[in-house]
Amino acid sequence: MKRSPSQAPVTERLAVLSEMVRLRICRMLEQTELSVGEVAQIVQMPQSTVSRHLKLLSDGGWLVKRSEGTATLYRLIHDDLPPEMRALWLTVRAQLGENADLREDARRLDLVLSARRTDSQAFFGRVAGAWDDVRNELFGDGFTANALLALLPSEWSVADIGCGTGNVCELLAGHVRRVIAVDQSAAMLKAAKKRLRDHTNVEFVRASVEDLPLEPNSLDGAVCALLLHHVDSPAAALASIRRTLRPGGVALVIDMFEHDRVEYRHSMGHRRLGFNEEAIVEAFEEAGYVGARVVPLPGHPNAKGPSLFAATGRNPADA
Repeated sequence: MKRSPSQAPVTERLAVLSEMVRLRICRMLEQTELSVGEVAQIVQMPQSTVSRHLKLLSDGGWLVKRSEGTATLYRLIHDDLPPEMRALWLTVRAQLGENADLREDARRLDLVLSARRTDSQAFFGRVAGAWDDVRNELFGDGFTANALLALLPSEWSVADIGCGTGNVCELLAGHVRRVIAVDQSAAMLKAAKKRLRDHTNVEFVRASVEDLPLEPNSLDGAVCALLLHHVDSPAAALASIRRTLRPGGVALVIDMFEHDRVEYRHSMGHRRLGFNEEAIVEAFEEAGYVGARVVPLPGHPNAKGPSLFAATGRNPADA
């Protein structure tokens, strides 16, 4: 005779909860109902892998599921669990605390729910939804973000510190008077020069962020994209950038939120496993900036890397 989940020995119940990914799944499903695809997007795993974990949790009595059209939706409702299972879950959940994976899950869950709300609005506002489809078919889905760069003052001079192959410079070059592409890698600068060969307002400088050979007070803005996690002292790097900014000039940092992917240290030479909001604001303030703020960036559904943020700070007007 097959036992119900509530009759299973405690060791079997613990075995189902023995993998961190299943605890992460339970934690998010306690907050809201999600499909297999949504869970896979949040934990950044293949749907087949996520389906296996969900089946184990469901068969173990931890989850309830229902069908909606072609989708299967899962939820953990701890008030509906048998008392002993509910007590076990509350004990395990209390021991989870906070870590980078759980913070990443929370951010991606917010993005999934936001996208779901958008989809719902599109469903009920059919005209608007149809227009979005027509607009994307005619013009693509990236023109709005690029067009917003036209808000930049056309007389600005902007440096891209750690420019890599020049993708940021390419976006900026059509909107400001002068762009300075800076990188300490000769190979990266060579690739950037090839990419930007048709832009006459781009200059190229080989240098590190800690030792910028740029004139003091010469820039209106500086971009530092996916570079700060490579340096020993983020505050020192930001101070080096601030020296080049005019009073009131702005620095923009794009980088990763704190994460646990230690393999990045070896595979890509990362010195820091991202930043939490407090750390990046503190680095800006230590470097002498004012008005530092951090904005989480929406994740792409197919992105496999950690969540990103954009942080800005201004050189004081009386600098």
